[in-house]
Order: sequence, then C-alpha cells, then structure tokens
Amino acid sequence: MRITILAVGRLKSGPELELFDDYLDRFRKAGRALGYRSIDLVEVESGGGMEAEAERLNAKLPQGAHAIRLDEHGKEHRSAAFSQYIAKLRDRGIPDLCFLIGGAEGYGEAIKAAVPETMAFGKQTWPHRLVRAMLAEQLYRAVSIEAGLPYHKA
Repeated sequence: MRITILAVGRLKSGPELELFDDYLDRFRKAGRALGYRSIDLVEVESGGGMEAEAERLNAKLPQGAHAIRLDEHGKEHRSAAFSQYIAKLRDRGIPDLCFLIGGAEGYGEAIKAAVPETMAFGKQTWPHRLVRAMLAEQLYRAVSIEAGLPYHKA
C-alpha cells in the first residue's frame, strides 16, 4: 500500500517540519516490512478560497485511493484501532491510502463530496503545521503497534 498525505499549503522549515520528516522516516523503516511501500507528502497551493483549494486537492488525489479527510468533526480512533484499520485496508488490497489536510478555512464542497470519510485528532482545532506532525506520528505508531515494536506503551 502506498500512503499519500495531501495537504493545502507548504511547510517550509522549522520544528514541525523536522518532526514530520522524522516520523515519516521512522514509518518508512518500520512499514516497509509490513507492506507499506511508500509514504509521501503532496502539497497544493493555498489561497483563492475553499473551492479553489478543493479543486487543487481533487486534482492531486490519487486515482482510486481510499481517502480520509482530517477534520475536527471526524471520527476519533484510539491508536490501536487506527493501526488495525489501516492494516485492514492494506489487507483488503487497497493500493493507495490518502489523508487530506485542508486549508485554514476548511474544505470546499467538492472535496467534501469526493472524500466523505473523516478523521479527527480530538475535538480541538489544531494548527495545520502540527496536524502534519501528528498524522505522521500516528502513522508511525500504527505500524509500530502492528510490528510489535516497543514504541506504543498502552
């Protein structure tokens, strides 16, 4: 399974980018043996309003991917359940899994219609820079749980 993180806006530098990159590297090392072939970040330009951003997201959404929008109103998963969920998608033969991180204004209607499944990191609103790092960490945690690595201590 290939995983894509599709995000509005560019993360240039700073501690959030370093943390994001670190967790992606960890995911790649642990996930390869479990059948996760790659994980990549695709960024689209922000601005022009939600509908313009939705068009740019839709244009980059991998064809046939199982896609999940990160949204504060989405479904919350415990880490172990999230690990089981993405493993189940992989085991069902889903070739591409894509997580979407919208812009500051949210998602346009076109992307909401195209990607109805949502996921939340709690009820709070999180800065988009942190959401990228949090998603990368949860993906690494998911593969570490599946692999039996000592990272997850719950």
